[in-house]
Amino acid sequence: MAARLVRRCCRRRFAAFLPAACAVPPLPAARARALPQTPLALFRTSSPAGRPDGFPVRERLEESRNSEHKVLEELIETAGSPQELFQLSQLHALNSNQASLIITQLSRLAAEKKLETESILRDERFRQLVGITDSQISQVWNNTLVNLLKSLCALGVAGQSREMQSVEQEVLWRLRRLTFRQLASLAEFLAVRQGRESKLLQEVIKKLELRWTELEGTRSVVTLMAKVGHVSPALMERLEDKALELAEQFSPDDIRKITLALAYQNRRCVPLLRALSYHLIQKHAELGLGVLTDLIFAYGKLNFHQPQVFQKIAADLQAHVPAMTPPEVTRCARSFALLKWLSLPLFEAVAQYALDNTKQLSVTHLCSIVLSFARLNFHPSGSEDFFNMVHEELRGRLAELEPQLLTELVWSLCVLQQARPPYLRRVLAPDFHAGLRGDGSLKAQNLRLKLIHINAAAKLESPDYRGPFLPAETLSAPGAAGERVTLLQSGLREALAGVLGGPDNGRFDVRTVYGWQIDAEMLLSGENKPLPVKDFAAPHLLRSEGTKPLPPGARRVAFLRWEFPNFSNRSKELLGRYAMARRHVQAAGFLVVDVSR
Repeated sequence: MAARLVRRCCRRRFAAFLPAACAVPPLPAARARALPQTPLALFRTSSPAGRPDGFPVRERLEESRNSEHKVLEELIETAGSPQELFQLSQLHALNSNQASLIITQLSRLAAEKKLETESILRDERFRQLVGITDSQISQVWNNTLVNLLKSLCALGVAGQSREMQSVEQEVLWRLRRLTFRQLASLAEFLAVRQGRESKLLQEVIKKLELRWTELEGTRSVVTLMAKVGHVSPALMERLEDKALELAEQFSPDDIRKITLALAYQNRRCVPLLRALSYHLIQKHAELGLGVLTDLIFAYGKLNFHQPQVFQKIAADLQAHVPAMTPPEVTRCARSFALLKWLSLPLFEAVAQYALDNTKQLSVTHLCSIVLSFARLNFHPSGSEDFFNMVHEELRGRLAELEPQLLTELVWSLCVLQQARPPYLRRVLAPDFHAGLRGDGSLKAQNLRLKLIHINAAAKLESPDYRGPFLPAETLSAPGAAGERVTLLQSGLREALAGVLGGPDNGRFDVRTVYGWQIDAEMLLSGENKPLPVKDFAAPHLLRSEGTKPLPPGARRVAFLRWEFPNFSNRSKELLGRYAMARRHVQAAGFLVVDVSR
């Protein structure tokens, strides 16, 4: 009796709350007979999966809708052509998020299969997809919205179009809600596609600068440094700090990308470079050719010296030289030359490579190798064969070279004492250097100075050369404006002050007609006593103050400072340049004293 009363109350209670839409449809007679004839059992048949809840129809609709969305998204992801995607857009009623996914997939297919994007943009179905997205842009999910912006740019949609501006504005409004990874991905894309003038990129970078503590993982650090760091120095400083913290976790390729980013931005972050160098030596035994060439290039551009790294790179590169391309060989040789790091086995391999691959080397590549050898004053063991090959390849082709490269080449051959009269005649001809007159640019000044050096080599080291020579008015090489006195120079002056016995017995910072600067000059009699330098003729000066010939047994002494401890590039002077200066000063009748720290 009590049980029947409870069932009756339950039946009436549930009947009052069930909406009309949730009414249970009549069951077939056979199935109805198989069910227990109680109100609770009847209610359970109307609830999916046997759940006794109050919203069976709503849940059933949500589940069916979600499953339909999943199937559609899978079809979008697996579509293999734009036509399949367009058919999906016609067969289904799409929302803005699904339309955005189709546009993203269209962009991906166009990039992978190298399709023409113009045909996609002209398609009416594509315009419909853009219209759906634009009409409900606020309902697009964050990650999909970021990908949509990238895809529209990649497909070539005009930046001034209303749809594109609508997407950019929506992204701008949602920046605070984007994750750091989404911001980093967006910044990388905008930096490459739109450049630093992009308003959206500037706003994204501001958010990255404020939220840089969220930065995690080596990939994001490497990507931001390589692609975005040049846009914001403040962000780059934060990235350098984070990279220093993660230095131990970087792979060789990560180290390559970071050092290249620093080199291209000319950021010489010494603590980070030291940390990367340490972990590179300690943890990575084998390095690929691409990593080796990029690393030495970055170190050379930043003028960062790390002997252990150089030794490893040179030793590893030596085995790769025979299989390298001419651009790779010249790039490596030039980088080591800039660093003043002479690895004899590596440069011997480069010289042999040039002999074995003469036909593959262009004149520019050959000139680059000669310039690198001259910077280090390197003479191959087979110098005769190497330079015979160089002269043979350059015969009749000097006219193809630009004036600057031709001047550098002849200057380098003078350093290596391989300049022949045809080379000298070519660059010392009046019509060649006439264009440099009146040009006050730094480039023109450097070229004039090298021509003065070549003129000195022609006079002092080439007895077979008969002219032409540079006119006397072009032999005064201007000094560098605001050039500071180094500690070595000041120390030399203090040391000579007591030896000379008076200011008339010496000269300092002497600029010669040979283009070389003598740090100090003095005259010694046959009894090694100082003589007043102003009383005697000085053919090495453009205008000599004295006219007397030197007394019998007297000697001129020149002091040249050696600023290259451990081949370090401590000054703008080059190693081969110093060697040529020393030879020329000696040929001019001086006893040369090398002064170093």
